[in-house]
Amino acid sequence: MEASDDTEEPPLPLALTRFQISEEFGFLLPDPLTELPAPYGPWMDIAHELPQLIMSHQLRSRVHQMPQLSTQHLRGREELHLAHLVLSFITMGYVWQEGEEGTVQVLPRNLAIPYWEVSQVLGLPPILSHADFVLANWRRKDPNGPLEIENLDTIITLPGGESLRGFILVTLLVEKAAVPGIKAITSALCAILQCDEEALHRALEELARAIEAMSEALRRMHDYVDPEVFYAVIRIFLSGWKDNPAMPHGLVYEGVSQEPMAYSGGSAAQSTVLHAFDELLGIHHREDTAAFLHRMRDYMPRPHRAFVAEIHRAVSLRQHVLSSGDARLRAAFNRCVSALTDFRSYHITIVTKYISIAAAKAKAGRAEWGARAGPSGGKPPAALEAKGTGGSHIFSFLKSIRDTTREGMISA
Repeated sequence: MEASDDTEEPPLPLALTRFQISEEFGFLLPDPLTELPAPYGPWMDIAHELPQLIMSHQLRSRVHQMPQLSTQHLRGREELHLAHLVLSFITMGYVWQEGEEGTVQVLPRNLAIPYWEVSQVLGLPPILSHADFVLANWRRKDPNGPLEIENLDTIITLPGGESLRGFILVTLLVEKAAVPGIKAITSALCAILQCDEEALHRALEELARAIEAMSEALRRMHDYVDPEVFYAVIRIFLSGWKDNPAMPHGLVYEGVSQEPMAYSGGSAAQSTVLHAFDELLGIHHREDTAAFLHRMRDYMPRPHRAFVAEIHRAVSLRQHVLSSGDARLRAAFNRCVSALTDFRSYHITIVTKYISIAAAKAKAGRAEWGARAGPSGGKPPAALEAKGTGGSHIFSFLKSIRDTTREGMISA
């Protein structure tokens, strides 16, 4: 079992292929596999039935009957990513099948061992992260059709129906909108090294347009995701076992470690895009916020993490713009910072609707839900009311990030 790497020697230090970043898809896995080889049929059979198995409270018993499969037959990055996606979804369903009041303390070895092995090879944690949930979980309905929501579907799903599908695919479209901005990072850094101010200005304009397009894509969340379904049904399956009162001791991965391990749940903070933009623009977040964001980098694919580190080590764009004294460059730089601030403000709007307002409604109606157990009854979770699925205190965290982004503007 090994991740193959077919990349050629890059002509430039920040060539995207060196970091498994696609010119067409950015951080998305290009055209992911949708089926594993035949020996892994038992995993795929469960994965394709996940919503029904969870809703009927049968997933745990199905997992207990699952054979323990060797990961030795997995070949190449695509098979490994699909295996990780499948095992991640099965794990989240297994842990949260009975809601936050019926969690487990042990992940059985027939799931835990292969999951751990695949995670180790990919450099990903053994929990569902943004890299699985969005980057590797999409397919075109018409293989020759466009990358638009009407022609897209998920590979693996969980309870939440069309709202879950919408949540994943709108997030995917935000990632896709970022692609010209990712390419602009390399263009901007090359332009600085070549002292080409015109090329640098073009790159900054391209970056600003990409961030503005990301905000436009994010607005589509309202069209495809029901806030009550997101809060009451979907959100718990994105929750982790670190900083989560529902699982204060973490999870034992049987056959891997006798001690419980704690991992954060899926979070937008695990998207490499915003980390890369922050590093390029020299945005410095406050200490506690920065610490959480840096920890989220451990949930990114290893090559993407390396890309962010490379930008951090590169020549300072901000210092270059300041020392140039060029008003056009300063205006283009500030347009990027302003667009990023606006994106983060809009993210707060989304979180307010889908978590804060939904939580207040859930709290008011919790008594009505009392007779129904677990996600299958739609009982709204309470443990993370004030927190994100990644475990952060969500509003203070998001507002801090937005405010420090705004402070990155260069004054005239």
